[in-house]
Amino acid sequence: MAAPSPPAPGPREKRLAAYLEGLAQAAGHRDRWQPLKNYCLGILLPGERKSVEPMAARLAPDNVQRMHQSLHHVVADAAWNDSHLLSAVWQRVWPAMKSQGPMVAWVVDDTGFPKKGQHSVGVARQYCGQVGKQDNCRVAVSLSVSTKQSSLPVAYDLYLPEIWISDKKRRSAAKVPEEIEFRTKPLIAAEQIREALQEGIPSAPVLADAAYGNDSKFRQALLDMGLDYLVGIQSTLSVWPPGMEPLKPKEWKGKGRRPKLLQRSAEHQPIRAEDQALRLPASAWKKISWRKGTKETLRSRFAAVRIRPAHRDLWSTEPWPEQWMLIEWPQNETKPTKYWLGTMPATIGLKELVALAKHRWIIERNYEELKQELGLGHFEGRGWRGFHHHATLCIAAYGFLVAERSRFSPSAYAGLLELALPKIPSGWQPRGSRSAA
Repeated sequence: MAAPSPPAPGPREKRLAAYLEGLAQAAGHRDRWQPLKNYCLGILLPGERKSVEPMAARLAPDNVQRMHQSLHHVVADAAWNDSHLLSAVWQRVWPAMKSQGPMVAWVVDDTGFPKKGQHSVGVARQYCGQVGKQDNCRVAVSLSVSTKQSSLPVAYDLYLPEIWISDKKRRSAAKVPEEIEFRTKPLIAAEQIREALQEGIPSAPVLADAAYGNDSKFRQALLDMGLDYLVGIQSTLSVWPPGMEPLKPKEWKGKGRRPKLLQRSAEHQPIRAEDQALRLPASAWKKISWRKGTKETLRSRFAAVRIRPAHRDLWSTEPWPEQWMLIEWPQNETKPTKYWLGTMPATIGLKELVALAKHRWIIERNYEELKQELGLGHFEGRGWRGFHHHATLCIAAYGFLVAERSRFSPSAYAGLLELALPKIPSGWQPRGSRSAA
């Protein structure tokens, strides 16, 4: 009697196969196509750990070693271009995203991965958002595009601390490309944004936290690119109160170079953002709600005022343009808690300003799923190429979920796609699993 034939693939499996086929071609050589598709499938299948060994066991339980070698090669060694593949993801996912609404914002963020040891690429003692303190970790900077309902990373780069830049031995062992120099996180983000514009991604206001917003060079780069922004700032940032700006250059007396730099005087000085917030009358503060949380509608008190940034304007020939300063002061707090600086039009309403500032929450949802369900931090290799390849393929798998939710089913989540899963040998446990001995 003939063995029963496997069930025919369902509609979702057909869409996934077509999606991965299109992405695989962006990896170049045909020999990489099937391993790349297998890697993405392994990320989407149910499983606690999304590193090479356990994925190989789930994908090919009868020939784990061969599958392991194939997956390891495509992620750790194969020289395909991460930017090209992320561009292919964008081109396939964006049509589904925009069917539910227009672009709302570009969101800059970074995420940390706690990591022991010293030899895994980028690992150093630095601030790690996942644990909320200085720790041994590596950090990556990302740029995501977002509609009101969904978002998708379009760029992802490892931040390489200065201690790594000067360590030739560690750089060589991790195969860090020779052209990689030290770049601050704001500089990485600015380069990602510039490349996104060159790729033709529809522009939108840039959102970022104070780690980026406090950097005047980052804000100036956005202005030079013709982009609006609404970025977090610290309460200590210096600003010119409404109606004030730096003094004009000194009058030229006919000798020497003509003065061009702006001035201040003892009586004409900027103030801190917090001081400006505390100057506002009680009538300026309004209760605003911005979205529904898991238990209740989120709301707080906000005020907005038109000011000019003052940071380093003594070295400028023109003052910063007038901008919005948005401030949040919750009812039960003794002073304001959050500040933003934005170049939105002067006619924008307070509620619209608040909604845009709070839209950054969508990235938290991104990273929660990318880390917990898709194994963004599960790569166990030490190399530069492997770190970026693994992240790119996690984003590619995430892109399929975003497209599925936008087009068909809001319930499309990793491990819940009802994809065919080979039977794993009884009692097998992958390295690193919580249940392994």
